[in-house]
Amino acid sequence: EQAANKLRENLVTQVTDRVRWRETLGAVHAAGVACFVEIGTGKVLSGLVKRTLNDVAIVNLETADDLDTVLGAL
Repeated sequence: EQAANKLRENLVTQVTDRVRWRETLGAVHAAGVACFVEIGTGKVLSGLVKRTLNDVAIVNLETADDLDTVLGAL
């Protein structure tokens, strides 16, 4: 019962709390990450990274043909 209540509480918190995107990107960048890869169609997350961090590489992997470009950036 206690575990189920905690799970319920955690799920509500995960859905309703803020994401803290800028803080997360800042921490990852401060840890030395300089290249971000967005996997899948679209470039929403790449755009958010671009607006948040200035000195990083961003590559998108949408199709199998993009794999060489991504590997070259890493």
